Formats: sequence, C-alpha cells, structure tokens
Amino acid sequence: MIPACKLMSFVLFVSNIEQSKRFYQDLLGLEIEMDIGVNVGFKNGLALWQRDYALNVIHGKQTLPVKGNDIEIYFETGSIEDAWETVYSQGVEVVHEPREQPWGQRVFRIYDPDRFVVEFGEPMQVVILRMHRKGMTEEEIAKKTTMPAEIVHQIMTG
Repeated sequence: MIPACKLMSFVLFVSNIEQSKRFYQDLLGLEIEMDIGVNVGFKNGLALWQRDYALNVIHGKQTLPVKGNDIEIYFETGSIEDAWETVYSQGVEVVHEPREQPWGQRVFRIYDPDRFVVEFGEPMQVVILRMHRKGMTEEEIAKKTTMPAEIVHQIMTG
C-alpha cells in the first residue's frame, strides 16, 4: 500500500475542453476551481483535461486515444425527478431513464459530450426513508438495500 495516499480528483480526457466545461458547469452546476485552458478543475474533485494534449504529455508523443464507455461519474441528488427534467429538457443523450436499481435506489444515466457515463442517484438515506414510509421494517430495508442494519436504524431514528 502506498503510504498517505488519498483520492484527489477524477480526471476525464475530453475531446473538446470548452464543450465539456460548459456541460459540467452549466448543466450540472459544478463550480470551477481552476481553469488553465487545457485543464479545468472543479471544486468537487472532478477535472477535465484536453485529450490530445494529455496523451502527448503522458506518453511523450502524439498518441491515439483508446475509448470505451467503462467510466462513470456518480452524482447524488435529493430529487431524481427534477434532475431528470432538467437533463431531458436540454436534449442530452440518455443511457437510460430513471429506474430503480435492485437495491431500491432510483437512478438515471446520461452521456457527457465524450460519452462518459454520468449517473444521478438519490442518496441512500432518501431510499431508506422512502421504504420506511411504505411500511417496510428495518430488517426488510437492510436486506433490500444491502446496507448494514445499524446504518438503517441510525437513518430511521435520526
């Protein structure tokens, strides 16, 4: 294990830094902490790096990108419906509409301009309280959500 190692940022290599910056800033409301043109850092730890520049810096020469949709950025929101309406009204490419995951959390996913998957999910506290309002017991909620019973109890009591 590397000593004193902590996650500082998620960096996406993007094809158009300005387009991606607008997507994350205007649609998602992320605040820019640093913008040096080919690299943009947001206050929440997400960063964007102009792909061709990044690959050249990393590999020391012009390098072609290899791409897959195996990266996901996860955000939580207390109102999946409002978030969905906002995204849908902007004509963003959708991976899937809001749906419930096997553990009870409601989520939807979209693509960013580089086809990275961006997920929006409701906080698990919201999920647990919704299940409780529907009459599920703490034990049933813990089983369904796979959350430890102690955490379910803490959330339900307060």
